[in-house]
Amino acid sequence: MNYADYQHLLFEHKPNGVLVITINRPEVMNATNARLHWELTQVWDTVASDADANVVVVTGAGKAFSAGGDLSWIDGVVGKPDKVQQIQKEAADIVYRMLDLEKPVISAINGVAVGAGLAVAIMADISIMSETAKITDGHVKLGVGAGDHAAIVWPILCGMAKAKYYLMTAEFIDGREAERIGLVSLCCPQDEVLPRALAVADQLAAGAQQAIRGTKSTLNGWIKQAAPIFENSLRMEMQCFLSPDAAEGVAAVKEKRAAKFPSAKGN
Repeated sequence: MNYADYQHLLFEHKPNGVLVITINRPEVMNATNARLHWELTQVWDTVASDADANVVVVTGAGKAFSAGGDLSWIDGVVGKPDKVQQIQKEAADIVYRMLDLEKPVISAINGVAVGAGLAVAIMADISIMSETAKITDGHVKLGVGAGDHAAIVWPILCGMAKAKYYLMTAEFIDGREAERIGLVSLCCPQDEVLPRALAVADQLAAGAQQAIRGTKSTLNGWIKQAAPIFENSLRMEMQCFLSPDAAEGVAAVKEKRAAKFPSAKGN
């Protein structure tokens, strides 16, 4: 794909080889619909073939980074094996293509990040988050397991105890706590997030590109060792999308009420 082919991603090339990618659905807090989810699988190959881009900064338009999956899209997936299978492939593609991209990626987490947007934010090589931004994996609140990116990288970043706690409870984490536990690289005041990300990008763009890329690829070997765990988490997540719990979870979020999952006793 060429940059002009993307509908929900904006691109800005800086003269020094920094490419800024902006997730651009601000009217819905940059929530992922089917098209955006697919674009997030493709963009890393586009960047890889771009000789003018050495470093990537990805952020969100407006006040959010990406507020999870568009509920109307998710609602159309629950209970439909063919659509679930497609999402499983795309979720894997986002993670593996970000890992395989040799060029460094910096996420400027300017606001809430959930779901596929959170996958991009956390799978970035360097993550810079607003102190007041909130993130959550959120899957269990929808009645599905923590698939996407979480199983492959959260235990490496913040340790198993914290990963289990936040993935099983789906509690929100602000920037200060995310930095404290090691889930993100840095946090800073809201108005400094993008400037700080660009400053780091400038530093990397002025560095030895082969050395930086080689360092990234080598360190990603630790994450790639968890590939079987990740693939199992995806299968588990997608199996949950075919369950009554997922239908109830989506309905509860849409109706802004507590879920009454069929699998829970007393509901």
